[in-house]
Amino acid sequence: MGDDNSIFIGAKPFMNYVTGVVMQFTTKGADTVTVKARGKFISRAVDVAEVSAKRFLEGSVLTKNIAINSEEFTNKEGKQVRVSTIEISLVRKDAA
Repeated sequence: MGDDNSIFIGAKPFMNYVTGVVMQFTTKGADTVTVKARGKFISRAVDVAEVSAKRFLEGSVLTKNIAINSEEFTNKEGKQVRVSTIEISLVRKDAA
């Protein structure tokens, strides 16, 4: 599992993540790229996956799997918090 093609969505500008996904497929020749996000960034992850697949890699990439989950952890105040997560797998069509 040396080359994990995952893009973790956060607070950077939207197009940085789209560029990252496109670069994984084009420059690095990845067959699968996974877009991952937690909490308030889930909607941004969906947008990144859709824009990447439908605008920049149109016809060559499709959404293969979407996994949703939740994680529980202790925040800075010592309170138990549950946060939702999503993983969207984009796959090159000829590798699907």
